[in-house]
Amino acid sequence: MPIYNAPTRDTKFVVNEVLDLPSYGNRPGFESATPDLIDTVIDECGKFCAEVIAPLNQVGDSEGCTRHPDGSVTTPTGFKEAFNQYVEAGWSTLAAPADFGGQDMPHVLGFVLEEYVSSANQSFGMYPGLTNGAVNALLAFGSDKLKETYVSNMIANKWLGTMNLTEPHCGTDLGLIRTKAEPQADGSYSITGTKIFISAGEHDLTENIIHLVLAKTPGAPESSKGISLFVVPKILVNDDGSLGERNAVQCGSIEHKMGIHGNSTCVMNYDGAKGWLVGEEMRGLAAMFVMMNAARLGVGIQGLSQAEIAYQNAVAYARDRRQGRALTGPAEPDQKADSIIVHPDVRRMLMDAKAFTEGMRALYLYASLQVDLTHKAETEEERTLADDLLGLLTPVIKGYGTDKGYAVATDMQQVFGGHGYIVEWGMEQYVRDARIAMIYEGTNGIQAMDLCGRKLAHKGGAAIQAFFAQVDEEVAGAEGELKPLADALAKAVGEQKAATMWFMQNAMANPNNLGAGAHHYMTIMGVVTLGWMWLKMAKVAAARLAEGTSEKAFYEAKLTTARYFFERFGPDCGALRRKIEAGAEAMMALDEDMFLTAA
Repeated sequence: MPIYNAPTRDTKFVVNEVLDLPSYGNRPGFESATPDLIDTVIDECGKFCAEVIAPLNQVGDSEGCTRHPDGSVTTPTGFKEAFNQYVEAGWSTLAAPADFGGQDMPHVLGFVLEEYVSSANQSFGMYPGLTNGAVNALLAFGSDKLKETYVSNMIANKWLGTMNLTEPHCGTDLGLIRTKAEPQADGSYSITGTKIFISAGEHDLTENIIHLVLAKTPGAPESSKGISLFVVPKILVNDDGSLGERNAVQCGSIEHKMGIHGNSTCVMNYDGAKGWLVGEEMRGLAAMFVMMNAARLGVGIQGLSQAEIAYQNAVAYARDRRQGRALTGPAEPDQKADSIIVHPDVRRMLMDAKAFTEGMRALYLYASLQVDLTHKAETEEERTLADDLLGLLTPVIKGYGTDKGYAVATDMQQVFGGHGYIVEWGMEQYVRDARIAMIYEGTNGIQAMDLCGRKLAHKGGAAIQAFFAQVDEEVAGAEGELKPLADALAKAVGEQKAATMWFMQNAMANPNNLGAGAHHYMTIMGVVTLGWMWLKMAKVAAARLAEGTSEKAFYEAKLTTARYFFERFGPDCGALRRKIEAGAEAMMALDEDMFLTAA
């Protein structure tokens, strides 16, 4: 049986010591985040996820969801009961606005919840997780009537929400959607069309499901500029807030998937369903990006989550499994063989995983603090900087975070050898579940193009320059034993700066140069951002050791892992820059027929 123990000590280290969240307590919106409450939330969240949700992970994978002839869907055994406990404990309201029944805690703690739930059971976490993006869109663009009708019940998870974007013939290019929205005399719209890959599209967890659906009104342009967004409830809501008739929307089938079997990924059929416009007509793209950006951060956390639980199980196995002898001589002469954790190649995989998971945890928590600061920082300058940094980091967290998270999951499977390929050990599920995170909410190639094609040019390059200034400031502040780490980060960010300049000089003349190097650039920035976090963590660890601490081993491990990160991850940046500078010529040279291998 796989294990999961929420990494509460590491989370507290980042939240309390690196980000110093308690120091924000005198600012509006942070008052409730006292040190004691922060620790209590982290501990209780970890306990709930480990004890209630994690035991259902393999159950959900083996059973999957069941669609019935009437289009209804039941979730795997135990999911509904666990979800009821989740709601009763108030986890859904943690970081939600108080005006709609939320606890108004910092988003930092809401993202901690997302990590722990996703590690414990990614399929389960997708049910409430997607609701957050739908709520954000309604809060940003919905009318007062729509907010009043839907938001409080969604925040309370009495009703859950979905995002309906993709259609059978189009995914990323949403300008091609065919779903139609015909205006009605009562101010509503009649929605007709088919959506696919709809996570949590139908289930038995809540009494209502609120779908946010992209569609086109009559005469709308055949492009993304013609998209509008509509709220379409599964069950119509009466004026007094009670539930009325069933709407004309139904699950046509459940997708047969590689992983995340416990989540009902549905084909949704809309047959004249009643819906209401969110925001302005043909301005749905802006509302969609509110949903997508929230979802992309959540998906990036999923990459970390699967890496984390795979790592925990691999460490336990490596300490227990005996095979061969240490290269330097028997580590345990009284045993017939040594534990495989003594072997350098096993250590390589485990250290790669440790360096990634702890670095990525710091990065997503830093990004989640920027979410709070975009609204709650004391000055407009601080709010702007937070928004610029968040925009840059989102595609990196989603793209690099899930690329590397999947790689770590497969490495941890490798630690198990043949047992990693056997279902009972659970490792192959982590690999299968991790794979989707590289694909949905915009494939990682799209994330790379978003970063390089849109975010680098944002405000004439002001955003990326602000990022470089932040990293350079961190480097300049390092002294003594931290200087070699800072020098390594300076070298890595130097490679990123050179790659940025190469794009500026070569992408305009041939846009394929940008496309050919985008993924490599995203990876460089992933290494640099994790290095930035590792230098921050190393500074705190060194300070604690200098002060004298009862947790000497914990902080020494931070310094050693930071050194490992810069030794083993940092050098990749130079090779990646050289790949970028190779340009697109050879990549784009072959005629498409030359890709065929048959005579």
